[in-house]
Amino acid sequence: MSKKELPVRVCHNDTKLNNILFSRKENKALCLIDLDTLMKGHFYYDFGDAVRTIVNTAPEDAKDHEKITFDKSLFEAFVNGLGSVGPFLSKQEIETLPLGASFMPFIHGLRALTDYLNDNIYYKVAYENQNLDRCLSLFDFTKKALNEKVYMEKMVLEKLKHRM
Repeated sequence: MSKKELPVRVCHNDTKLNNILFSRKENKALCLIDLDTLMKGHFYYDFGDAVRTIVNTAPEDAKDHEKITFDKSLFEAFVNGLGSVGPFLSKQEIETLPLGASFMPFIHGLRALTDYLNDNIYYKVAYENQNLDRCLSLFDFTKKALNEKVYMEKMVLEKLKHRM
């Protein structure tokens, strides 16, 4: 599949869990916040970025990589939620979702490594090697997501095929 087959959409580009505003009264998300990163892109960017913070319950800068997880039940719940909003993704977009779950953590790992090598000029850090820890943690999650590629492909098709 070529990139030309994927529609260009408005993307948030920072869909981490703490950029989603939730209702205290109802058990649902209300909207995305922190809109300064809006620009054109592909849906798998936002999907992958959300997955990196939803299915990994460890902090992004976890030093103990044993705590870094790919929680399948959280992945399935997220995909179920995506499936509940109606058919808006093309077949090609649905097929790229597992790619996004590996691609986006890798990209964020590269960004953290670059910032570490540039003396932490972009990300706020609480200690000297925090960006290096972020980088290593994100690369570890990327590896764990890649190990779940077949599972993700199956789950995405199973949960979203009726939406194609």
